[in-house]
Amino acid sequence: MLTDSQMQSLKEELVQQEKQLKEHLHQDLDNLHHTNERDNSGELSLYDNHPADMGTELYEREKDFAIDDHAKLELDKIQQALHAIEDGSYGECKECGQDIPYERLEVIPTTLYCKDHTPEKSTPQDRPVEEDVLQPPVDNEFRHETDGNVRDDQDSFQEVGRFGTSETPSDFEGDHEDYSDLYQDEDTSEGFTEDFESFVGTDMEGSNRKAYPSKTHEEYEDMLDENDMESPLGDIPYKDGDSYVSDKKKK
Repeated sequence: MLTDSQMQSLKEELVQQEKQLKEHLHQDLDNLHHTNERDNSGELSLYDNHPADMGTELYEREKDFAIDDHAKLELDKIQQALHAIEDGSYGECKECGQDIPYERLEVIPTTLYCKDHTPEKSTPQDRPVEEDVLQPPVDNEFRHETDGNVRDDQDSFQEVGRFGTSETPSDFEGDHEDYSDLYQDEDTSEGFTEDFESFVGTDMEGSNRKAYPSKTHEEYEDMLDENDMESPLGDIPYKDGDSYVSDKKKK
């Protein structure tokens, strides 16, 4: 049985927590729930921002909403406890009717159950839908564990991006029939700006430039032959020297 001083102390604690949560929710109601993402981030347009930057803003906004949901649940528990104080049932377990120790109420003043009859909390088992596409990371990289060869240019965004993004076919080079094939192109540059950079190179001193035979090299030459071109720039006349790297230009 709680003494009058113990009951008063617990009630003051509950009232103080109720006041703090109400102030928090009232502030977020004006600053968060009544503003959109553009107003919240201070950006006039989201189109010219990097997806990672906007992902950070979205994460912070979702976190604030989650905190508000938790605050609402705690506020509901506090109000139930205050109602129990008013009707005289506070401090007694709703399940067995036994007195709840004061030490337990000091730690959890909102509880209406003793330790043995506290309702079990279920852990949410739902997972993000992206996990249906992404496999767990291996060696700090998102890769398919069953694939024998993994290229560095295949990352998690490419795997998920083909299921839909805010981008449109007009944001990509080339012709695309629909949104679904924007991230399904297997012929990537593997981190190079130009296709030919993946099969050309020099020696340690930057000399002896040559093309190294590879499948990509063959496909690149076939593409030039089909378009009757010597290079992506067209037919280039031969010159014995390179004006970009030579020390002196020939007269």
